[in-house]
Amino acid sequence: MKRHIRLLRTAVVGGASLALTLSLAGCGGSGDGAGGDSDTIRVLVYGDATNKVEKQLVDTFNKTSKVKAVLDTIPGADYQSKLQTIISGKQAPDVFFNWGGGSIKPFVDAGLLMPLDDFIAKDPKLKSDFLPSVFDTAVVDGKPYGVPMRGTQPVLLFSNEKVLEEAGVTAPRTWDELLAAVKALKAKGVTPIALGGGDKWPTQMWFQYVYDRVAGPELFAKAVKGDKDVWASADSRKALGMLKELIDAGAFGTNYDSVKFTDGGSPALLATGKAAFELMGSWEYSTLQDAYPDFVKSDLGYGAFPAVTGGKGNGDNIAGNTNNFYSVLKSTEHPEAVAEFLKLMYSDEFVKAQLAIGNLPTTTNTPKFLDTAANPEYSKYQYDLVKKAPAFQLSWDQAFPPAATTTLHQAVQQFFNGQSDADAFIAAMQSLPAA
Repeated sequence: MKRHIRLLRTAVVGGASLALTLSLAGCGGSGDGAGGDSDTIRVLVYGDATNKVEKQLVDTFNKTSKVKAVLDTIPGADYQSKLQTIISGKQAPDVFFNWGGGSIKPFVDAGLLMPLDDFIAKDPKLKSDFLPSVFDTAVVDGKPYGVPMRGTQPVLLFSNEKVLEEAGVTAPRTWDELLAAVKALKAKGVTPIALGGGDKWPTQMWFQYVYDRVAGPELFAKAVKGDKDVWASADSRKALGMLKELIDAGAFGTNYDSVKFTDGGSPALLATGKAAFELMGSWEYSTLQDAYPDFVKSDLGYGAFPAVTGGKGNGDNIAGNTNNFYSVLKSTEHPEAVAEFLKLMYSDEFVKAQLAIGNLPTTTNTPKFLDTAANPEYSKYQYDLVKKAPAFQLSWDQAFPPAATTTLHQAVQQFFNGQSDADAFIAAMQSLPAA
């Protein structure tokens, strides 16, 4: 595991000042936003610790723009479901946060989104200043529908180095070493792995990596395109058997379905020494930086997911979110202002602000600012990890269309907690619609 050495703290924007009310008052309605003609554009984002940077960029934009940007947030656990309910109505934003891929295809198919070809023709940097493999995640049916924002988000295995040291455990490089670490940590009375099972999507991360390590990226690539047979393959059953072995070994304790990441529960277990590991996206850094800065300075470790001996997947493969994106509603009354706002996503100010909280932008100018990051070692580690990865698997619930999310999340949760077996999991996955 890499160990964090030094952290530069950044100011926290009060959540109340950014909160989006349940009624989404002001986000549309009386002429505001995508459906109106006021001098504002509404920018809707996922509510979390990263909002401080988005607020900063909105403030920067508003200093020079006649059309003002207004930032709204929806708490992370509710973001996707609430977006579904407002995106085609009067409360729709002009610009909204998403994950690219399957997460926006239904909106494209419904004719709600603006292709960004014209924006890019006027300002080629909206495409050329981002890594191509990342930019292409939001290309649907050959047309670009998103500009990368925030940063790349590989899923890493985070650790409490103090807990590992006290248990005589080192960072696992292989699956067998992970199983041995679980045994040693249990003997010390520590929950080996924190898991926010109440959110379901953190549980999914274990499936993503084990399937990749066992079967390689090809299995999921076929599945998301509609090949249902791969779920019943020998590789699929082997991956499920390995996951069950880990669960049955007590790796996650017994209460993981009552713990959530979104309310800070699982990060707290890691930071306070009640758990030794947590598999989480790279945003874990900024989450812990805000809540447990002393832990980050002294004892937070991070590393790659263990390799599987004899598996078809390269141990350098990663999974997670290639990036987040801003997409634009076709109904916006201010496309010129939106285009100017999107230019901030490749600005030096954006890159430095994201690096300052532990995020890693995928702009072509990122490398020259890595030394200014909150933790340069962490940012360089991530950058090298992404750069050398032979494959970067998009999170399953973002690769499939939103209509698949509930079934997918229920399938992984029920398999993990013993409510269903391998056959039931396979059947559920075979029922998912293709992207």
